[in-house]
Amino acid sequence: MRWLGGRQSGNIEDRRGMSGGVVGGVGAGGVVLALIGYFVFGIDPSTTLNTVSAVAPQGQQQAGVEGAPNDEAGKFVNVVSTSVDDVWTAIFQQQGQRYTPPKVVLYDQATGTGCGTGQAAMGPFYCPQDQRVYLDLSFWDELASRFGAQGEAARAYVIAHEIGHHVQNLTGETAKAERQGARGAQSGSVRLELQADCYAGVWAAHASEVSGGQVALDPKDVEDGLRAASAVGDDTLQKETQGRVMPDTFTHGTSAQRMRWFRTGVESGDPANCDTFGAARL
Repeated sequence: MRWLGGRQSGNIEDRRGMSGGVVGGVGAGGVVLALIGYFVFGIDPSTTLNTVSAVAPQGQQQAGVEGAPNDEAGKFVNVVSTSVDDVWTAIFQQQGQRYTPPKVVLYDQATGTGCGTGQAAMGPFYCPQDQRVYLDLSFWDELASRFGAQGEAARAYVIAHEIGHHVQNLTGETAKAERQGARGAQSGSVRLELQADCYAGVWAAHASEVSGGQVALDPKDVEDGLRAASAVGDDTLQKETQGRVMPDTFTHGTSAQRMRWFRTGVESGDPANCDTFGAARL
């Protein structure tokens, strides 16, 4: 994947090396995070609340160092997130709308968020309350070792997917998903996640054009992105952890569905083709 030399917006908040949490118990923020975990990720609210209350907090949010990180891992996130934001800025402008980029927060282990205390064990996530994407870079190791999705393009897919959730928050799709439920093969949660996969594909389709060739994915990179999408399908994860597939508990979609919607975004480059909420077949 080509990214070195790509534009860096500096829209990064680096909290690595800091500790995080929320003093005084779960609080309203923890409840919000639990609801997000339930409606968006299908996580049992009690699991999230127990996690939040177990972390010693220091405030609802932390102030990190804003700007452009100097290390290569930080620069990669900066370049990719800037590229994703540039693509969505152009798309929104074409539709006569204004796109407001989210902050991307880099942190270690745990950090305060507008939705409560976030932890690395939750994986990358987006908080609509503060419009930030939260990412512990140790997830890249898990992406490669546990999910078998290696390479920079797989990591870029994750970043583009999470910013896709920000796009959904701006357009109202997140609220629509909450009304349609959090679990099941046809749930709002599954439709939300598959749409974010498609939006990641839309970014991949336009990255080179919008960046003037500074950020680009070749066919092999697209395959790496497809591999990452496949690795985190509900059926694949359930087989790995439970030994059986339970469609009634799906929150993200099957591996085949995630690959299909990501490919739809790549091949069409049109977010209008990412209407998972209106699709009869996911």
